[in-house]
Amino acid sequence: MLCPRRESFLPEGLFAMGGLLTAYGRRTGALRHCRIIQLPRITDPRGNLTFIESCRHIPFAIERVYYLYDVPGGAERGAHAHRRLQQFLIAMSGSFDVVLDDGFRRRRFHLNRSYYGLYICPMVWRYLDNFSTGAVCLVLASEPYEESDYIRDYAEFLRLVREGEDAGAVS
Repeated sequence: MLCPRRESFLPEGLFAMGGLLTAYGRRTGALRHCRIIQLPRITDPRGNLTFIESCRHIPFAIERVYYLYDVPGGAERGAHAHRRLQQFLIAMSGSFDVVLDDGFRRRRFHLNRSYYGLYICPMVWRYLDNFSTGAVCLVLASEPYEESDYIRDYAEFLRLVREGEDAGAVS
């Protein structure tokens, strides 16, 4: 489900097309639109509170929620991309790294606070590593699970990105 105000999350002149953001007809790397988003934080001596509202704090309506936990030391998670799915990752406990790759460049993010998260747009390869003991990664997703949305082969991902064949992605 798309947010009615979704455009406000993208820089002016850009629109989502096939998972790659296009500026006046030019393909650009999607990684530049993945970013850390600070969430509302209400501090209180009895305990702090953070909340997330679809289409207000993140640029999509939440259709699925899942979390990763008890990840063994040295293990990696992810290692795939999505054609249409948008995600927002939060370190609810502990810490971990998220490595994003749009086929043109790569960037590592360290998540270790529950009041901010990482927005990942479609057609970005990702993997998670460097999990601390007891880390919990909460994932908010824009779509229900759909195996056909996954790209699990990195060479295939690069081919799709470079050839612009990511048909069926968010528009």
